[in-house]
Amino acid sequence: MSEDQKKQLEQQLWNIANTLRGKMDADEFRDYILGFIFYKYLSEKMHIYADDILKEDGIKYENIKEGTQKGDAYLEAIKEEALIKLGYFLKPSELFSEIAKRGNADADDEDAEVKSNFILPDLARILNNIEQSTMGTDSQDDFDNLFEDLDLTSTKLGRTESAKNSLISKVLAHLNKIDFNLADANSDVLGDAYEYLIGKFASGAGKKAGEFYTPQEVSKVLAKLVTTGKTRLRSVYDPACGSGSLLLRVAKEVTEVGKFYGQELNRTTYNLARMNMILHDVHYRRFDLRQEDTLEQPQHIGEQFEAIVANPPFSAHWSASPLHMGDERFSQYGRLAPKSTADFAFVQHMVHHLTDNGTMAVVVAHGVLFRGGAEAHIRQYLIEDRNYLDAVIGLPANLFYGTSIPTAILVFKKCRENPDNVLFISSAEYFERGTQNSLREEDIARIIETYRERNEVDKFSHIATLGEISDNDYNLNIPRYVNTFEEEETIDLTTISRELRELEDDIVLIDKTIAAFCRELNIDSPF
Repeated sequence: MSEDQKKQLEQQLWNIANTLRGKMDADEFRDYILGFIFYKYLSEKMHIYADDILKEDGIKYENIKEGTQKGDAYLEAIKEEALIKLGYFLKPSELFSEIAKRGNADADDEDAEVKSNFILPDLARILNNIEQSTMGTDSQDDFDNLFEDLDLTSTKLGRTESAKNSLISKVLAHLNKIDFNLADANSDVLGDAYEYLIGKFASGAGKKAGEFYTPQEVSKVLAKLVTTGKTRLRSVYDPACGSGSLLLRVAKEVTEVGKFYGQELNRTTYNLARMNMILHDVHYRRFDLRQEDTLEQPQHIGEQFEAIVANPPFSAHWSASPLHMGDERFSQYGRLAPKSTADFAFVQHMVHHLTDNGTMAVVVAHGVLFRGGAEAHIRQYLIEDRNYLDAVIGLPANLFYGTSIPTAILVFKKCRENPDNVLFISSAEYFERGTQNSLREEDIARIIETYRERNEVDKFSHIATLGEISDNDYNLNIPRYVNTFEEEETIDLTTISRELRELEDDIVLIDKTIAAFCRELNIDSPF
């Protein structure tokens, strides 16, 4: 996809957003647009697959006559194959293009127009049928309630059924004009559209969206860190997976990922994550996403993963129940993360699920590096007893939607290539400034190259011995290890004094010149 094509796509998508703007909050119309994008994807995928099956018979899927003996026989055979291959089924009359065409059809008379153009009941039925088609199959869990946030009865779409129908029809018509180029196996137009909308609406919706969206440049850093030295991964896991974009970003750094795993608390965001996987052509058998509280109700007990990435909510609250001391994720540490700051609970959970040859990278608030009490105890155990901490990377402030605080990335490995030291990187001053700061490609490259080469760079990185960290009482605050102090230029007071005298002499001459001009013009001099 060229840059021009991408810009055109983004402009079209933003025009669709403007159709809904003012009627609802950004995060709400995001759900509608993404839901319809997902429906369009499933529809076009079904259409292409069915046409391929019917190629030998010289039939197009949309030309099959439903309700006839021959047509229904074709549909039953195609359904059986589609449920195995795609995980769902759509009839020709249920295809996105057919509904979009009906919703915007012209009619000869008023009665026909009402009958032809009113699509809301059929649209609701079709979305339900997609989910129902998977009942009793291997894909049931992955499609269950996927469209539950697409409320076609909401008064925010319009005060009357006619107004709602008109608005939805316009949105479908806009989407129907976009060619997602699904026949091209290398094309990811739909995935790009999805991520554009997620990112754009996270920016507009603020903190609520920021809770599940990690800026793409930060995702890229995390993905490159955990794939260092690897071309394939058996598994990748995100315990706070949000919309799933971080998991998919990891896949872009290697040639193959065996399976994607994730857990997400928010139901709406969990639905987006499942959609995101399918939109990026990840087969339903290759992802296992669960909806539940990761710390209180972990869903992947007994599993270990080769790569783990996460941007968990900063300083979230959790139960910190004494019962967790019997949980093998936390028991060996002797202390639980504080009730008001669950950051280290997420770290402990991730470490527990990491394979011996794996790498994990987690975004944390800076306080995690130096706070005392139980957190200091956990930090010391991870470094002194287990020696799992591989690197601490400081990021610039104001990178994340909804918060301007500076953050850091902690990198952990159970079998480290450099067991005698920990790499500290201070990249806080390397970014592109804006309303929302961002990392440039050169900033990302600087971080990754320094990590992979384990370089010491003046005022940027430092390799700290374990003894050095011990001497600092396991306080990981980056300025203790990376000296970013810039000496101020020495001021020569004698030179400054001479320059001031010269300026004063110049001012006197200028004043005299102006006064002479005023006398010639016969006007009062200001001097």
